Amino acid sequence: MGTPAQATKFNELNGQVDLWMLSAIIALVSIGLVMVASSSMSFAVMTGSGPFHYFIRHLMFLAGGLVLVFFIMRTEIKKIEKYGYVFLGLCFLALLSVWLPGIGKSVNGARRWVHIGPLQFQAVEAVKLMFIVWLSSYLVRYRDQIGVSLKALLKPIGIAGALVAMLLIQPDFGSSALILAITLCMIWLGGANQKHIIGPAIFIVVAMGGIAWLEPYRVKRLTTFLDPWADQFDSGFQLVQAFIAIGRGGFSGVGLGGCILTFDYLPEAHTDLIFSVFAEEFGFVGICVLVALFGILTWRAFRTALGCLELNRPFAAYCAFGLGLWISIQATVSMGVNLGVLPTKGLTLPLISSGGSSLMMTCAAMGLLLRISYELDRARRQRGERTETQRTDESGFIMMNKTPLNAAQLAARAGGKRIEPKMGASA
Repeated sequence: MGTPAQATKFNELNGQVDLWMLSAIIALVSIGLVMVASSSMSFAVMTGSGPFHYFIRHLMFLAGGLVLVFFIMRTEIKKIEKYGYVFLGLCFLALLSVWLPGIGKSVNGARRWVHIGPLQFQAVEAVKLMFIVWLSSYLVRYRDQIGVSLKALLKPIGIAGALVAMLLIQPDFGSSALILAITLCMIWLGGANQKHIIGPAIFIVVAMGGIAWLEPYRVKRLTTFLDPWADQFDSGFQLVQAFIAIGRGGFSGVGLGGCILTFDYLPEAHTDLIFSVFAEEFGFVGICVLVALFGILTWRAFRTALGCLELNRPFAAYCAFGLGLWISIQATVSMGVNLGVLPTKGLTLPLISSGGSSLMMTCAAMGLLLRISYELDRARRQRGERTETQRTDESGFIMMNKTPLNAAQLAARAGGKRIEPKMGASA
């Protein structure tokens, strides 16, 4: 007789990553490579760095990001979950390190960079990923209390507030707002009572508004956002040039490499304003494709999260929700700033903009998201194999006894009470 189906070793079954998710990531990374080269060549030549300086730099950091993806993809999610508090501690250490003599470095008046040898790293980019991992582990541990206990709800908000306070000292208002937004959304998805969230949310909005109003340069950004043409050659210059670039793009764009505003007209064209260059070269059609790619990535992240909840894998689900929120919110803010519908925040366009630490940590986040999708598919295959094994076993038992078994008899054979299926982590 052949090997029975029930002899299958479930832990040897492999899964597959989400192909829609993987395709969207590869497409965005490819667009980023092309756009960094297109938007930075003229600036690199004018600064004497060589035409491919920023492209090669981007390629090197992408290679580093792929190394992180490789290691994360080979790590079980349950192992990552064990180190939740370690990641939280590393968040505070990373933000403290920017103030250490010989390590921290100030760039353009902001103390956000860690200098290690020849490498410079923006600490907050790692904090975003590590904080999402810790918050996911917290939501798992307190999933029964967070919906009814205000204390369980306020703890992650308080920790997020402490991290934000450290970021505002640097200062980094954009990343602070992003972390707070992710925190509120994740605790709501984790089952927090909406009535409990409304109060802290209002307080956060008012507090952040007040903090922004206390800094003259932030007030100037706001007034410039409201009317950039009032000071188009000074504070509004960047936004006005972005408008011109997007306007020239029209429906189908001027073609790759045809953006004239990169010739020292559009400052930071390869970082914060790379969306404007893309819009000029590929037009409305290109913008729709780019938005669709981010939409697909977010959709598959949320679908993966929901699938994890159905299989009672809450930590993986909350991580997928958090990563999807991070990418979607940051992409929306970055594009909104370029389009003039949001005030300037200084956030890069994920996987597109030139930026070493941002690109590497976004790649690491995508590696974690792909690993979650892989384990979800593997769990589904294992459950399907178990279901098929059970059917084979029951069929064989019935054939030998020539009498059908009812539900009570099957439960007795299993050695316990019948277990009803559950939907996984809920509010």
